[in-house]
Amino acid sequence: MKKFVWFGLCAFLFFLTGCGKYDEKDVLKDLTAKIENNKGYYLEAEMEIVNNEDIYKYDVKVSYQKEDMFKVSLKNKANNHEQILLRNNEGVYVLTPSLNKSFKFQSEWPYNNSQCYILQTLLKDIKEDNERVFEETENYYVMTTKVNYPNNRKLEKQVIYFDKQLNIKEVQVLNNEGNNVIKVKFTKTDMKATFNEKHFSLNENMATATIDDDVEPVMKIEDIIYPMYIPEATSLSSQNKLNKEIGERIMLTFEGEKPFILVEETASKEEELTTIPTYGEPYMIIDTIGVITDNSVSWISNGLEYYVASDDMSIDELLSIATSISTIPVGK
Repeated sequence: MKKFVWFGLCAFLFFLTGCGKYDEKDVLKDLTAKIENNKGYYLEAEMEIVNNEDIYKYDVKVSYQKEDMFKVSLKNKANNHEQILLRNNEGVYVLTPSLNKSFKFQSEWPYNNSQCYILQTLLKDIKEDNERVFEETENYYVMTTKVNYPNNRKLEKQVIYFDKQLNIKEVQVLNNEGNNVIKVKFTKTDMKATFNEKHFSLNENMATATIDDDVEPVMKIEDIIYPMYIPEATSLSSQNKLNKEIGERIMLTFEGEKPFILVEETASKEEELTTIPTYGEPYMIIDTIGVITDNSVSWISNGLEYYVASDDMSIDELLSIATSISTIPVGK
């Protein structure tokens, strides 16, 4: 009888101990349900991106509605320049309200690579990494996972912080040297957000986006901007300046083992909303959302359009050239 009582007590204690432990498996199960069953959420965050010695700071706002409707607003704190990434029933767009232009992509964004401010892609990264590291601290559940940035292989992993209610709090993206390259700190989370039918509309977002009216359009290129990074055994062979109908264009030609061209031209504002069909994928380049293809990188920054192209270089090398060009004020 005593043995039976003792056995029953041990079993009861074991049951209590087992039930009281909330482990990685439970966290992942509940996090999956929280995100995959969600009908709409709204996030606000502050993001910092480190490029060489420059730090770019952004206010980020993320909206999601079930059936793959996404809106991400990125406002540069240094110049108040806002761009919007939009996915609706018509497609994927990058909106540049200051120029009255939108660029339409045939893209699987945001699912085609890691996105440090979108819950669905963070969850995807967590679930697909069988070597992820889980840690519980006093205030957070912390997941360290590999990242999927196929066009920037220097980015290797991310550290994701959730509070004890499984709300996203912070994401840090680290490079292959262990340095923090991107940091996103979430300041507001609403997992029961609802939006009106215009919230994901292209025209509505172009009409209501933030535009700094004090910024004058650039009509002349005062100084040619040269890349700080040029591949070995490659050098500038020619440069030509052309007058456009409105503004200027400069073409720099580099020759050698890895030849490429760099075009810089003044960006013009359209009188009416213009949507430009675009081949490639939207990608964060320095301080703005640009476009990458298999052999080119293009972006608009501080009133100038840039285009780098080569048939003899990888996209990683082209991005190294692109990110070595910095012309706008940054926050330190």
